[in-house]
Amino acid sequence: MKLDRRTFIKGAGATTAGCALASLPGSLAAFGESTLKGSAESVASICEMCSTRCPISARVVNGKNVSILGNENAKSYGGAVCARGGAGHSQLYDKQRIVKPLKRIGERGEGKWQEIEWDEAYATIAENLNRIKAKHGAESVAFSSKSGSLSGHLFHLAKAFGSPNTFTHASTCPAGYVVAAKAMFGGKIKRDLSNSKYIINFGHNLYEGINMSETRGMMNAQMEKGAKLVVFEPRFSIVADKADEWYAIKPGTDVAVALAICHTLIEDDLYDKAFVAEFVSGFADFAKEVKAYTPEWAESISDVPAEDIRRITHEYAAAAPHALVDFGHRSSFTTEEFEMRRALYAANVLVGNIERKGGLYFGKKASKYNKFAGENVAPTLAKPGVKDMPKIDAKRIDMVDEQYSLLWSSGGIYQTILDSTLDAKPYQLHGWVMSRTNPMQTMTDRARIVKTMQKLDFVVACDIYISESAAYADIFLPESTYLERDEEVVDKSGKSPAYYVRQKVVETIGNTKPSWLIWKELADKMGQGQFFPWQNMETLQLFQVDKNTSLLNKIKADGWVSYGKPLLLREPAMVKAFSVSYPNAKPLDADGTYASQLSFKTPSGKIELSSDKVEKMAPGRGVIRYREVNMKKADELFFIQGKVAVHTNAATQNVPMLANLMSDNAVWIHPITAGLLSISSGDAIRIYNDTGSEEGHALVTPGIRPDTVFAYMGCGSKNKELARATGKGVHCGNLLPHVTSPVTGMNLHTTGVKIAKI
Repeated sequence: MKLDRRTFIKGAGATTAGCALASLPGSLAAFGESTLKGSAESVASICEMCSTRCPISARVVNGKNVSILGNENAKSYGGAVCARGGAGHSQLYDKQRIVKPLKRIGERGEGKWQEIEWDEAYATIAENLNRIKAKHGAESVAFSSKSGSLSGHLFHLAKAFGSPNTFTHASTCPAGYVVAAKAMFGGKIKRDLSNSKYIINFGHNLYEGINMSETRGMMNAQMEKGAKLVVFEPRFSIVADKADEWYAIKPGTDVAVALAICHTLIEDDLYDKAFVAEFVSGFADFAKEVKAYTPEWAESISDVPAEDIRRITHEYAAAAPHALVDFGHRSSFTTEEFEMRRALYAANVLVGNIERKGGLYFGKKASKYNKFAGENVAPTLAKPGVKDMPKIDAKRIDMVDEQYSLLWSSGGIYQTILDSTLDAKPYQLHGWVMSRTNPMQTMTDRARIVKTMQKLDFVVACDIYISESAAYADIFLPESTYLERDEEVVDKSGKSPAYYVRQKVVETIGNTKPSWLIWKELADKMGQGQFFPWQNMETLQLFQVDKNTSLLNKIKADGWVSYGKPLLLREPAMVKAFSVSYPNAKPLDADGTYASQLSFKTPSGKIELSSDKVEKMAPGRGVIRYREVNMKKADELFFIQGKVAVHTNAATQNVPMLANLMSDNAVWIHPITAGLLSISSGDAIRIYNDTGSEEGHALVTPGIRPDTVFAYMGCGSKNKELARATGKGVHCGNLLPHVTSPVTGMNLHTTGVKIAKI
């Protein structure tokens, strides 16, 4: 079995396309060529070609290019980058990137712009936002951002401005597993894929939606340790191709198979009774609920043979606790996303793999790690506090239903911006400030987003390119790329504490600025500069490390700094090695572990398979149970989407090197279905439903169920500013209805469509 980058790219079905040059005002085409100036010596930094943000080592080569490699200090990442990471330099000198502020001079979305200076951009934004605040209240402006380093400074501005309405991309991507983990464990939990002997996967395609650390962990488990991988997914994805067993599960029925696995673990007496007794609350209620969810019942719903569900469960239990059910990232979403994710977590809890090698574990940040060690093994980072921040009394626009309360502090329900703007629920929005986020592609029902943009009084977008969403802004602010920015030190703790930092590799091209500086300077213009007291990024970094310049210099020099020995609280060998290393470490339990120190931030202090808190906020959902869902009409096909190895959703379609690798997204259709519709590979087709209609071309393949069609998401942009991406392929968001899943608040990313040959 060979799993390398060449295999991933080949399996992704990449295509090529030519690159046209734009002549937008503010672009490098108008600004003129720039020689790359920067460090010829390797600089440790952080990639930003996807949300994983891998540690990198980069340098300028001959003033013409940038070498981007992985940081060898970050062992779990393998000292490597993926295809996207390796292509990051090509956006630097791309003549289509925007390098000066722009203001709209035509209708929204018309594509008419005028180049302006930063002072005018700031003054225009300040005048409009302050006018909206004076007339309608600060809460009538929403602020949204890609999560991570990009969101912190914008959301600080929102707080200074007085708006509670801040949103990440959570409800369009990771919120399902985050909310489910908060409900069951009290917080996020991680996977130890590299040490797993048996992995059950429900469409978490780590060999296309690449997370370098986790992807390499799964590769190592399979290639070096002989782990078995079982995949349940409607299509033959790259991860399915690399699996020992693949089952073409019916879309939306993952929860049925997961519950049948739980049923079998309990009924066949395969679960870890001691672990459940000590660490789990609500087991009796859960066991009673899943008693009816037999493998035979699951087969009738999912098309996965009952005998295979039962056999796989026995194999999984035999490999436990060094085995896991991957709780996923994006999958075949349904309105029962919350129950699906909880069922996947439950299958892990029942075999007692928490804080065991090859199972699930909690990150060990410095403060907690040091308490176990009995000494300051790792430095802790400080968070800058600002005095007298405005008190915000207004409620968030997504606080309309208590069932979503677990998401309010975890990114919010992004799509409520549409509800509030169009329907004044719970009150009217008038402004929207967005940073590096593209809801036209990642949210559902594109037409509804267009209406929202057109109705708002004022829209600001900060990005590298004029994205499909930024095309509807009144003011466009050009951000520097990640190779042109310095940012704060970031906590990346796993089994032990770890930190890394983004550093400038290339001198700023054009008249772009890092987003942290943009929002600081805008705050000054809006009369809120006192809430941004730091002078520069180094001021913030020094505050984080308590003015320990030697520590900061080490983090900058190495790029990735980890401390101590890896620790899993219930893994005897790891706990022993830890205690030997630190003489003042906490005393071990009688069984040689720190199991007694394992705690959960839930009302019961235990893992909750049944939750009174959830029952109170969402009646009927206290215990995990199956609910039938209907995502399509009888005469429609299921439409599902997924990630590809050479793109990050819709964020990279215009990056030159990646656009060349793949510019289109053919629609996968099974040969039987294609035959009934007289469709052959390469044929032009129309894919449509009550939400929208798209034109593309067909890829006829047996690697998908006959009742299902598939397309990689992120293609088919409709704004002319993205010259390489516009009109290329199917726009998935234009086909997905505006539906919000209970409890998780997520967009629905599975629907029904019809196909016709053009």
